[in-house]
Amino acid sequence: MKTILPILAIAIAFIFPLPKTTLAGIEEDQLVSKAHFTIQRMAKDKNIGTNIRNIIQRAKAVIIFPNVLKGAFFIGAEGGNGILLAKEPNENWGYPAFFTMGSASFGLQFGGQSQEILLLVMSDRGLASILQNEVKLGGDLSVAVGPVGVGAGAATTTNLRADIYSFSINQGAFVGASVEGAIIHPRQSKNKSYYGTEKATAEEIVLKGRYQNIQANALRSSLRNLR
Repeated sequence: MKTILPILAIAIAFIFPLPKTTLAGIEEDQLVSKAHFTIQRMAKDKNIGTNIRNIIQRAKAVIIFPNVLKGAFFIGAEGGNGILLAKEPNENWGYPAFFTMGSASFGLQFGGQSQEILLLVMSDRGLASILQNEVKLGGDLSVAVGPVGVGAGAATTTNLRADIYSFSINQGAFVGASVEGAIIHPRQSKNKSYYGTEKATAEEIVLKGRYQNIQANALRSSLRNLR
């Protein structure tokens, strides 16, 4: 009997195979975790942390790119992926939609080094444009390098008309690199992988709040606590 049982189990497995265990969502979970660490590092940075905490109170959304590399200017290339979260009417933060950043000029500006980039989306027009289609920063939307060293006044004294403020850290140091010319493009394949359905478009996730993933709750909590 002891010999028959293992053989029987194998036979059943061939006839009624178990559901496949896939890696769907693992890369996206890792990207969300890296974005969380990027937010924490930037919020604590002595040069930009205070300004980020002040300006984010007025922001409509944030886009976090934990690792942008030279060569990421090909749309969808590894190294240029990030996430967008929007602020809800109750001031909580919603769940992430996935995007890619890149362009030839953008990649060359960075000289081959890895950067962590935070974009604060300040206007409804800016958020709507990003969600609906591919946009070019500095072309379709105005973008300004995030202010440094002006304390709480940064929220009211720096380029009030900019659709987006950009902040970046290179190897632990603030560099204030411009992202003009960069293209932001939705990553529907990653939305599908993270939420498990083709219906999880950026607009359905961000504007309508129809999809959730508890793996993003730590990041959402950190954003909510930025004061």
